[in-house]
Amino acid sequence: MNYQIILDDTLKKIKTKKKLLLHACCAPCSSYVIEYLSNYFDITILFYNPNIDTLEEYEKRLFELEKFVLAFKTKNFVKVVSLGYLKDEYEEKIKGLEQEKEGGLRCLECFKLRLLKTCLYAKENGFDYFTTTLTISPYKNSQVLNAIGKKLESEYKVPYLYSDFKKKDGYKRSIILSKEYNLYRQDYCGCKYSKKGISYE
Repeated sequence: MNYQIILDDTLKKIKTKKKLLLHACCAPCSSYVIEYLSNYFDITILFYNPNIDTLEEYEKRLFELEKFVLAFKTKNFVKVVSLGYLKDEYEEKIKGLEQEKEGGLRCLECFKLRLLKTCLYAKENGFDYFTTTLTISPYKNSQVLNAIGKKLESEYKVPYLYSDFKKKDGYKRSIILSKEYNLYRQDYCGCKYSKKGISYE
C-alpha cells in the first residue's frame, strides 16, 4: 500500500482548513511533517512518549520540539501539548515483552499505546484528523503504523490521516531542517531497550 498516494488524495479533497492532532516523537522527525502539513491544517502536536527512558531525555526532546515550533514559520497555526512524563503507562503496556527483539512485539505495543492516546485525545477535543510523525523514520514500518491508525479510526470514529513521510525525501528533508535549526538528534528511539539495537524497517 502506497500511503503517500493516499495522503496526496486526501489533501486534494480538503477545501477548508481542518484541525489535525499530530503525535510527535521528537523535533527532528516533526520538522518536515510540520513543514508539509501546516499548509493544510491547524496543527496541535501531541507529545506523548512514555517510552522515553529518563525524565531528562523526555524534557530535552520536548524542549527541542517547542524550540523548533517557535522558530519555524508556518502558514497555519501550530502548537505543542505535552501530556507529561507517564513512564508507568509504557512499562505496564510492555510487561512480559522486555526480552523481545527491537522492532518486534514490544515496539508494536508501544505504537498501539501512543496512537490510542492520540486518537482518544483527538476525539475528546474535536479534531478532524489524527496521525503520527513515526512513519518518517527509516526504522519504522509505515504499513504497521497505518494499520494501527486504521483500526483506531474504525473503532473510535476519528479520521486517521494515512502517511508515509519517508516518501518525497521526507527523512532527508528532516535532516536538513535539523541542521538548519540546530536540533538535538538522538541516536535511539527512546526506550532503554532501543539503546541495544536498531529498529526494523
